[in-house]
Amino acid sequence: MATSYVLLLSLLALAFSHSLASDPSPLQDFCVADLNSTVLVINGFVCKSPQIVSADDFTFHGLDMPGNTSNPQGSAVTPVFVQQIPGLNTLGVSLARLDFAPYGLIPPHYHPRGTEIMTVIEGTLHVGFVTSFPNFQLFTQVVKQGDVFVFPQGLIHFQFNYGDTPAVAISGLGSQDPGVVLIPNAVFGSNPPIYDAILAKAFQLDVKIIDYLQSKF
Repeated sequence: MATSYVLLLSLLALAFSHSLASDPSPLQDFCVADLNSTVLVINGFVCKSPQIVSADDFTFHGLDMPGNTSNPQGSAVTPVFVQQIPGLNTLGVSLARLDFAPYGLIPPHYHPRGTEIMTVIEGTLHVGFVTSFPNFQLFTQVVKQGDVFVFPQGLIHFQFNYGDTPAVAISGLGSQDPGVVLIPNAVFGSNPPIYDAILAKAFQLDVKIIDYLQSKF
């Protein structure tokens, strides 16, 4: 009897922990985001009334258009998140187009709320991600048209076009709003700035170099 009781409690604990480890399933067909609402909810956005929802809420136009890569990084990201398609709210998926000029880079960054799966449409990319403490292992690959690469949620990763022709990729992400933290911008371009002595000690650099790097952001 005691063994059965312990087994039952173990199964209940496992089921409970699993329910906490993933987004809850929607309790309705859809929950189109009311992006104008000032009400905050724990996961996603407040729903529009189904009576005013239209097909436009589930549609995005323009993913066939190249992004503007005329910037210092030579890259552009066209997001298709819940802000662009309100119908994605609570569905746990999104999309992005990645454009690269020759030798363009999407700098090291991570998505706090979603795994990314990327496929190359044109060109060749050098991609990779770094595992967390204590190993900091780099997994890197050269991927070409038709290849697919996965970046696990929350891990720092990058995409670099080392060719002399433009490149294009499409990424799917496991969240309607995966978020993005660009490491250089977060470290050297925070508002207000991180105290330069802290960064100098962290990166083992002279304070003047830190000041120079911060001036770039």
